[in-house]
Formats: sequence, C-alpha cells, structure tokens
Amino acid sequence: MRIGELAARAGTTTRTLRYYESRGLLPARRDGNGHRTYDERDVKLLEQIRTLRDFGFDLEETRPFVECLRAGHDEGDRCPASLAVYRRKLAELDGLIGELRGVRSMVAAQLARAEAAVPESPEPRCELGGDAW
Repeated sequence: MRIGELAARAGTTTRTLRYYESRGLLPARRDGNGHRTYDERDVKLLEQIRTLRDFGFDLEETRPFVECLRAGHDEGDRCPASLAVYRRKLAELDGLIGELRGVRSMVAAQLARAEAAVPESPEPRCELGGDAW
C-alpha cells in the first residue's frame, strides 16, 4: 500500500509517517518508481505506536516496542527492552501519582482552612445585578 492509504488506515497523516520514517521507526521501502510502500506489518507498528502514545509514552519510548515487532514478535512487548520501558513508565507514573496526592492534600487543607474562616452569613450580592457571586 502507499503512504496515503497507510495514513488513512492508521488514522494519522502522511507527514507523521514521514517523520516516523526519519526517526527510524517506520521502514523506508520503495517500489521501482521510488514510491514508499507499506504492508500489514507497518499498520501493526503504527497501532503499537499510537497505543503507547495514548498511554503517555513519548515517541522515543516506543522504539523498543517497534523494534520488537520488527524482529518478528507478534506483540511489541515480548522483548526485554520493552518490559524495561514499561517498568520505567510505571515508576514515573507512581511518582506523579505521589506528587498529585501531595498537591491534593494541600488543596484540601487550604479549603478546610478557608471554609473555617468564612462566617455564617448570607452570600454577598453583586452591586450591578443583585446576584450572588
């Protein structure tokens, strides 16, 4: 298949495919006329890249998965390098979750402090429209 068909099947643009090719993630095969040609394996590569990108992996983090597929494995996460990327990403996510928990605790404490300081009185009225803020 040609680049336009691959882009349509993968739900991306030809520009993105050329970029992936320039980064060595998508093979650059050419026919006799010099047109890029692709097959079902390339569709699978792009599906793998898209899935990982949707999970928050950066493009370089997808490389071991792509290389695993290109080596002939049915799935991109069947190689040790792919598993190492999963482990690093999980550690990164765990760190972010910890940071978010800390921020949440601080916001909850600020809310509790602010609520305790608010007197039990009617809400202020807007001078222009008479509505509560």
